[in-house]
Amino acid sequence: MAEDTNIILESKEPALGKIEVAPQVLEIIVGIAASQTEGVARMRGSLANSVTELLGRKEQHGKGVKLVFDGDELAVDVYVYLNYGVAVPKVALAIQDSVKQQLLFMTDLDLREVNVHVEGVIPEKMAQQVDPDHLFNQTDEGDSDQ
Repeated sequence: MAEDTNIILESKEPALGKIEVAPQVLEIIVGIAASQTEGVARMRGSLANSVTELLGRKEQHGKGVKLVFDGDELAVDVYVYLNYGVAVPKVALAIQDSVKQQLLFMTDLDLREVNVHVEGVIPEKMAQQVDPDHLFNQTDEGDSDQ
């Protein structure tokens, strides 16, 4: 979770006033950029996030993101679960590039570092192997003798 202080964006051109961005906004930008990267299954969330999603609330895009802002430098930690079978270093580099590009594009902030923490691998779901018409895997062939 980010600090409670807003981050002031420096403008290269004369502005009418200062621009402040809440850390939650940066967490959402980073979360969306990371979760939309090919190979990412989901972001890490807390137990409270999981319970609120089960109760029908929308997914929180800032989960799995930690920001550290000191001075003029921003460090980002991203916690992800990856799909089974992907190249972990390749996906991690793609996450770093995507986060860096989106933050630079949307806020003009330069990052000191983007640390990607792979929390686990999610296997793909297997197709249902139980036929609902034949729950106990019995055939009708033996019934015809009676």
